[in-house]
Amino acid sequence: LLLLVACGADQPGGADQPAVDPVQSHAHQLMQAFFEAGDTPGLAVAVGLGGEIVWSAGFGYADIEQQVAVDPASTLFRIGSVIKPMTAHAVAQLVQAGKLDLEAPIQTYVPNFPQKSGTITTRQLLGHLSGIRHYQGDEFFNHSPFGSVTEGLAMFKNDPLVHQPGERYLYSSYGYNLLSAVIEGAAGELYLAYMSNHVLGPMGMDDTKPDHLARIIPGRGRYYSRGDGELSNAPEVDNSYKWASGGYIGSVDDLVRFGLAQLRDEPINDTVRSIFWVEQTTNSGEKTGYGLGWIIRTDENGQQWIGHGGGSVGGTTQFWINPGQGLVIAMISNLSDFKYGNILPALGRVFAPVPVAPSQPSQ
Repeated sequence: LLLLVACGADQPGGADQPAVDPVQSHAHQLMQAFFEAGDTPGLAVAVGLGGEIVWSAGFGYADIEQQVAVDPASTLFRIGSVIKPMTAHAVAQLVQAGKLDLEAPIQTYVPNFPQKSGTITTRQLLGHLSGIRHYQGDEFFNHSPFGSVTEGLAMFKNDPLVHQPGERYLYSSYGYNLLSAVIEGAAGELYLAYMSNHVLGPMGMDDTKPDHLARIIPGRGRYYSRGDGELSNAPEVDNSYKWASGGYIGSVDDLVRFGLAQLRDEPINDTVRSIFWVEQTTNSGEKTGYGLGWIIRTDENGQQWIGHGGGSVGGTTQFWINPGQGLVIAMISNLSDFKYGNILPALGRVFAPVPVAPSQPSQ
């Protein structure tokens, strides 16, 4: 169950049969073997290079019960925390427009948010340095609907900080929930509308949308989990309390469109984007491995990778950009806690082999 884009001249002996691109064939073989060795019901993968999507594929089922195959262009999965870089992109737009100051107290934009023991800035929210807590107990499996971003803040707004702002790195999806309220205050527009009108729509990401539990959404797959070796339907959850941190669904092709847009000098210019792609530090100077909405890594070849993972109830996502090679890779599974191992860099080497630096002459 695979969508493979083939291109090339006619093959000998065939009537207008397209030749199979060897790079895409290699990618297909690699991903087919990975899928067969894994335990996910469905998997979608897409690769962008040179400013366009060059290959995408779907494996397995978006819906096991109905035997619906995964289509990388139209199957909608939960993308989890991969929405965080998109939320950060919205902030970057507002910074570029002069509507939001990264260093201003968040009450500048969300005046009703309670004062804490230290002053929290938008920069600290973006970099997980605010001291706002992460999920507790069974909050990750919330089933209660929330009518607005500000209503969703009730989950944590009255809790004390875990640490003083800037003191240490603590990953916090709730910090990004608060960030969506900051966006609303700075933009004068509801978060969902802003994302649709100014981020997703202009990039052609029509398949990336909030995961409204009660709505009929064409293309949305089913979600699965595995326990004690048994595959089952994942529990039903309502993500309306956390749109900005993990409440969206989307296609793998859309994720690559977003990544390719980051490699262009619009709508965010390189000067502003570079601010968001700088690794943050604590007050004591300790590096965090995280920029402003983006995880930052350097591989064994010295190549920098910018991206994010996403873990959802019934979904696991990986999304990475190699700016030096203009490469974007995205993969989404419809299984909780799916393990990707080293498959992303392996696939990246198929499409953009890293050149080996020449040996230094002996002295």
